Amino acid sequence: MTSDADTRWMRHALALAERAQAMGEVPIGAVLVGAGGETLGEGWNRVITDADPTAHAEIVALRQAAQELGNYRLPETTLYVTLEPCSMCAGALVNARVKRVVYAADDLRAGAHHSVFEVLTSRELNHRCEVTGGVLAGESAEMLRAFFRSRR
Repeated sequence: MTSDADTRWMRHALALAERAQAMGEVPIGAVLVGAGGETLGEGWNRVITDADPTAHAEIVALRQAAQELGNYRLPETTLYVTLEPCSMCAGALVNARVKRVVYAADDLRAGAHHSVFEVLTSRELNHRCEVTGGVLAGESAEMLRAFFRSRR
């Protein structure tokens, strides 16, 4: 179920994705929100900029929040991200005990909620995230399509 808050936060994540795009990065943005509705961390893809294969938007947001809070566990938080998390990011979200993940577009090549893998809700893992997909999916998918069209 999508709430007004989900839409508002996803718009924020899309604005962060625009920052990535301006830097020549794949336009993906993420924001981690606390139980009280406060921003704990935000990020956008920085893989090329930082020469770091782990600098996905979700990881950048998680790192910022963990540093801010002084704890790698981030319970009672929600991560908003413009693309279904990959297996690396999904694993980090599970390890951080993020309560809820809200994403925009499915990632049919590497998605780790349901498109390719099922990490976020796997019964084999010690934590499962609540997941809502498809929030502003069209806007996110179009941003990604336009980015890759411009690269060809």
